[in-house]
Amino acid sequence: MKLLLPSNRIKVILIFLLIFLGIGSIAYNQYLVSKILEQERASVQLWTKGIEFNSQLVNEEASTKLLNAIRILEGIEEVPDTVIRMIEDAEAAKGSNDFVAEEIIVQDRFNIPTVMLDSNDMLLGFKNIDSLRMQTQKGTQEVIRELKGMNPPIEFVIGDKNRQITQFVHYGESPTVQMLRYFPYIQFILLGLLLGIGYTTYRSITRSEQSNLWVGMAKEAAHQLGTPISSLYGWLQLLKDEYRYEETAVNIANEIEKDIQRLRGVAERFGKIGSEPELKEIEIAPILEQVMSYMERRLPRLGKAIEVRKDLQAAATVKANPELLQWAIENLVKNAMDSLRESKGETYIAISSKVQEGEVIIDIEDSGSGIDIKNVKNIFRPGFSTKKRGWGLGLSLTKRIIEEYHEGSIFVLRSELDEGTTMRLTLKTLGKKSNVPIQTVSRQ
Repeated sequence: MKLLLPSNRIKVILIFLLIFLGIGSIAYNQYLVSKILEQERASVQLWTKGIEFNSQLVNEEASTKLLNAIRILEGIEEVPDTVIRMIEDAEAAKGSNDFVAEEIIVQDRFNIPTVMLDSNDMLLGFKNIDSLRMQTQKGTQEVIRELKGMNPPIEFVIGDKNRQITQFVHYGESPTVQMLRYFPYIQFILLGLLLGIGYTTYRSITRSEQSNLWVGMAKEAAHQLGTPISSLYGWLQLLKDEYRYEETAVNIANEIEKDIQRLRGVAERFGKIGSEPELKEIEIAPILEQVMSYMERRLPRLGKAIEVRKDLQAAATVKANPELLQWAIENLVKNAMDSLRESKGETYIAISSKVQEGEVIIDIEDSGSGIDIKNVKNIFRPGFSTKKRGWGLGLSLTKRIIEEYHEGSIFVLRSELDEGTTMRLTLKTLGKKSNVPIQTVSRQ
């Protein structure tokens, strides 16, 4: 019986949401990167055009002739200064091309690592690259190899019709593009953390609500049991007084009294759920003996012998609440008994205890139906039960008693379908630790 919806659906939804947002973020980021790369290539092409224009031999020859003419005219006194200044202004106007290339095209727009090579891959110049890397031949070749692998080169020609030289510009990516390439992964990690925090918060709230629900039910059950238990004590006393001379009736009344005392103990246990338990130093062996002695008399009637094996070696002292610890162990033994109903072969329950590395280790084994591997991680969840009439409270409360109240641990050590299950719980020891062999086998 499952009272609670599994959280697997929520996990799947959150995972799909994370994947969808991650893929969407990466796709949009790639779109932005491609657009920026197009603009960067256009900027590099514009810069290349500027270099190509300024490097034309015709312009260089014209500049040389104009400078020579200025020097000649400056030596002739009859030539007015205004004529010389006009020629100088014409030459200065040509320098605006360099200003356009360096100050408008390059400045603040062109932060892209670039190398200029000739047709033989000889380095002609570089820009926006750490000069330390370019000081050695090996470093230069590494830079050239990196840039060649990033973008197709831009080809340009300098010279006139009689003499042309082909050169190539290889370029990389600006820091902006490099940062954008890592941004989706950073965003994906942050999104995962956000969803993880959200899911953890949701689980914490759900567990808190579940815990409060079970605590409320437990306290209400303890309150409701109080009145009929008191009434049963009165009827039991009347029974003893009426049949005090009949041995069989007296024996039955004594057994009924034990069960009523047991009910009172159960009510007290439920009443302690949600409250801070009082822990004290106790011997573990008497607790185990008492549990098994009580449960042996209540083994299910299956039409065949049930073997009870006890191998209690631990005689250590632990800090625990006797009633709650006994309840936890009883729950484990009762579950083992219930699983025997579907046992097909050898039918037995085995409990063993030992002291190892400062801990008391208690194993409760049965030859019952076992636990499906897909349910192993859910058996301690409140509301989960494989029984048709189960409420899914026993193992949940047992886990809380052992781990929260006694700082121990409880887990499934082994389980196979139709082969049986072994549950293990551990508690820290106090004082002297010892192993005293107590081995018994009985059949019911």
